[in-house]
Amino acid sequence: MMQIEIRPIQLEDLSALFEIQCDPVACALAAVNPRSRSDFDAHWQQTLSDPSVCGRTILAAGEIVGSISCFVCGEDVCVGYWLRRTHWGRGIATQALEQILKEDGRRPLHARVAQHNTASVRVLQKCGFQIVGTQYSAATERYQECVEVLLQFNGPAD
Repeated sequence: MMQIEIRPIQLEDLSALFEIQCDPVACALAAVNPRSRSDFDAHWQQTLSDPSVCGRTILAAGEIVGSISCFVCGEDVCVGYWLRRTHWGRGIATQALEQILKEDGRRPLHARVAQHNTASVRVLQKCGFQIVGTQYSAATERYQECVEVLLQFNGPAD
């Protein structure tokens, strides 16, 4: 298993992160539509200025391979991550999730995953998330129509 690290997202990471979120296979799996560059930059400018967001760049052997964040969504604190497709299946998402769970002690944490994205559901379950339900989600400008698996983590805050 490749050792990874997470660190605060920096403005200079955004070009690599933009490229990663444009992957059509990853977008289909996550049931999202990629953001335009201007929308992506505006989203991250707002996100990085929000003190309630714990946004981290995922690095593998010094290379930017994705991002992971804890953020407030409605009344819940949620976690989400995005990984370069060439690095799928190497345990990187699991390691990044384990690290952010230690760093961000807010509980419970929630996650929503397209039901057909079974690999992401497995990552969350490996880290202690429990499935608490499913929900139909209609298409929006950002998200594709899908059934989402709803997960929750109540584990300890380190």
